[in-house]
Amino acid sequence: MILRWRPATWHQDLRQRWQSLTREGRDTLWLLGMLALVLAPHAERLPWWASLGALCALAWRAKLAWTDSPLPRRWLLALMLGALLAMTWLTYRTLIGREPGITLVVVLTTLKCLELRARRDSLVCLYLGFFLILTQFFYSQGIGTALLMLVAVWGLLTSLVMGQRPLGRPPLAEVGRDALRAMVWGLPLMVVLFVLFPRFGPLWALPTDAKARTGLSETLSLGQVAELALDDSIALRVRFTARPPAPEQLYFRGPTLDRFDGKVWRPGTPSEPMPVMAGTPIPYEITLEPSPLPILPLLEGTERAQLTAGGEPSLRIEHSGLGWERRGGRGGRLVLQAQARPRWHWPDTLPMHWQRYWTSLPPQSNPGTFAWAQHLRQQVQSRQPDPQAPPNPLLLVNAVMNHIRTAGYSYTLSPPLPEQSTPHLIDAFWLRQKEGFCEHFATAFVVVMRAMGVPARVVAGYQGAELNPVDGQYIVRNSSAHAWAEFWQPGRGWVRADPTAAVAPERVQRAPRPTPFAGLPGPLSQLDPGALRRMRDLWDAVDNRWNVWVLQYSRGEQMALLKSLGWPQPDLQTLMQALAWGLGLAGGTAALLAWWTRERSPRQPWQEPLRRVHRALSRLPVASPPGLEPAAASVWRVHLLQAWPEPRTTQQDALLRLLHQLDALRYGPSAAEPRAGASAPWIALVRQIEALSRPAPASPDRANSSP
Repeated sequence: MILRWRPATWHQDLRQRWQSLTREGRDTLWLLGMLALVLAPHAERLPWWASLGALCALAWRAKLAWTDSPLPRRWLLALMLGALLAMTWLTYRTLIGREPGITLVVVLTTLKCLELRARRDSLVCLYLGFFLILTQFFYSQGIGTALLMLVAVWGLLTSLVMGQRPLGRPPLAEVGRDALRAMVWGLPLMVVLFVLFPRFGPLWALPTDAKARTGLSETLSLGQVAELALDDSIALRVRFTARPPAPEQLYFRGPTLDRFDGKVWRPGTPSEPMPVMAGTPIPYEITLEPSPLPILPLLEGTERAQLTAGGEPSLRIEHSGLGWERRGGRGGRLVLQAQARPRWHWPDTLPMHWQRYWTSLPPQSNPGTFAWAQHLRQQVQSRQPDPQAPPNPLLLVNAVMNHIRTAGYSYTLSPPLPEQSTPHLIDAFWLRQKEGFCEHFATAFVVVMRAMGVPARVVAGYQGAELNPVDGQYIVRNSSAHAWAEFWQPGRGWVRADPTAAVAPERVQRAPRPTPFAGLPGPLSQLDPGALRRMRDLWDAVDNRWNVWVLQYSRGEQMALLKSLGWPQPDLQTLMQALAWGLGLAGGTAALLAWWTRERSPRQPWQEPLRRVHRALSRLPVASPPGLEPAAASVWRVHLLQAWPEPRTTQQDALLRLLHQLDALRYGPSAAEPRAGASAPWIALVRQIEALSRPAPASPDRANSSP
């Protein structure tokens, strides 16, 4: 016996198994796949137990559909439901709100799949899937999310179309084409609603991220994060219309933090006058991504800013000192035209009560750092020509910066957590650990300066930007979030000091990141990483166009469109009228196209002869045969044989003979389609039938007879 090796045919077996599935099993697997596609982006936002439970439920139901096995018992589903509700409560301490609500919808949708028996159950899962598609846009409205959800909508519509065809086994390709056709038919309506439907405020607030990530915040605290995750999402985009500033001057100022309770820095600076600006103006356009913060991170030194797109009619932007903030609105995407200057100063002296405010520290907080600062001040003061005069703040700043450079400090995004028992977080960093990121250095620097009697404060914002060569914009990501310090110098005012630059000019002192294709086998590791960079730049440019054309389309753009269409003073009523006209035009156009592309019934060549025969025979004193009209010649012949029993008249026999000949002409061996014209053979037969079917004229004797 000779054994022959056969290559694996698992793919053929899989295809055969797929083709042998029942109609219900195939449709269920398709629906489960589409629900998995909808739920996939939620995996990183849901609790781990919810993502794992949803995956297990979908996989379990898929196995049951694949093997045509019975569904789980109701008591088991009820037990699982109770456990998931309890887990949701333990995770969020509530069942109300966006996060627990989405978690509940996800787990309930997957549990519903485990009892998917009838068409009604599939419709419930479909509607829950459509709702989950909407929830994706609570977190992201980018073009990637929109394209992915568009595919999910097509998949769910395909399932809906399959549910409307209960008979047979319609191919998936055919049903998918019908679903795609329905989406295309709905495209004009979608465009009209997008362009003309009034823009109202969002029903939900902007999403917040509870994870420790880089980004801008209104508070700054130390000792709570053991490792800071880099967030590469885009925070803002800048386009300079003239020569851009040097990279070391790209500071985008956020909130000013000057109230310190020993652990947390908070904003508390009162309204400040605008400083005197100097230097060559730097005009630029900035696009700010949605943020819940009222602070607008504009380029430091911005003296003028004007909103050009985004926002709401009640939105105002105001400046206080070097900072800008938003008044009103809900934190949507904004586009501003602004102008900055590279130099500025305050001509006024700092009042005494503000000097005390910006040099205050919590009592008995960080005594080690306070003592160290006092000792450094004495050293600097002793080297002055007049040891009794207060030291120049600039000399003290230089001394602190030199200490940071030479005392073994290092920049890291994974600083060690301080001892839990110590309340003196600045002491733990400044005197012992000496490892931290920009927030550690900025806050410690300000505490040291205040301990030496120099007014100082912390500023949060962004530093640095990367040029996108595709569209010429500078992109600032949340990973560029930064914290620096300001100190007051008499005669000049607030001066920026960045202690992080003293220890790590590159801002991150970690192992270099590997190339995107490092570690891949064979020639894949030799791929050009620049190609990945160019792809990312192209994607960022496309995403920016999406933001400008779609996400920033607001009430102002709608009114501008109406003005361009001829309305001189458009308002909400005008917008509603334009919406009504647009919907009417879209509906009329769709109806016209539907009529034009309708499925026309094929022309029946024998329809006209049969219609004439039916109309002629209907004049006889005999009821017409039941059924569709016009009735066939054979139907009329059978019907008349039943209505005219033997013996029949000569006229009746002639009609029956002519109907038989007409039927033979239609279905006989030499049957052909009836031709038009007087020479057509069916013409003579039809005319004879019409003549014999006419009622006979009344005789004169009967006409003159009286009752």
